[in-house]
Amino acid sequence: MRLLEKSVRKPRADAVRNRERVLEAAKAVFSAGGAGASLEAVAQAAGVGIGTLYRHFPTREALFEAVYRREVEQLADLAEQLKQEAPIDALRHWMRSNVKFVATKKGMSAALALAAYKNSELFSYSFDQLTRAVGGLLDRAIAAGEIRDDIGPEDLLRALVGMCYMHDKPGWQTTVLRLVDVFVDGLRIRPNGPRSKARQRTS
Repeated sequence: MRLLEKSVRKPRADAVRNRERVLEAAKAVFSAGGAGASLEAVAQAAGVGIGTLYRHFPTREALFEAVYRREVEQLADLAEQLKQEAPIDALRHWMRSNVKFVATKKGMSAALALAAYKNSELFSYSFDQLTRAVGGLLDRAIAAGEIRDDIGPEDLLRALVGMCYMHDKPGWQTTVLRLVDVFVDGLRIRPNGPRSKARQRTS
């Protein structure tokens, strides 16, 4: 019985905290310095020793995958939390949050391409999670009559990725966040628009 209890024992609280600190630090380091940023820099930013980092993530690829999965899961959770907001605001909020995710992904693009070759499940899982997350927010906005109904979740993700990857100069995130706002506003239904213009022409 003792052996069984030991085998299912949960990780210690400090180990869980260390893992989360490493993942948060890795997100920041990879976003700023790319996939070539050293793991020593990640450990230093997390405030842990390099040995602690390797105990949680024995390879660079393992750390990349863990960061990527964590970001995807957080975006999926965020979509559920945003259902308390007005539909159009929730959709806008979620898409803007994706810009930070893409910043991390861009910093790890070469390594993630290698990870995809080794583990296609990683990308099929993430695409499914993100599609379902934005799909739920999109359905709410359409049902509320706030946006047009001829666009799907895959369209939104493609547009977002396109906006992010067309810009790679310093400060690109500010530009893309502005474009996201323009894009979402372009999807909105404005039922009073045509009628008000008609009144202006006849007056």
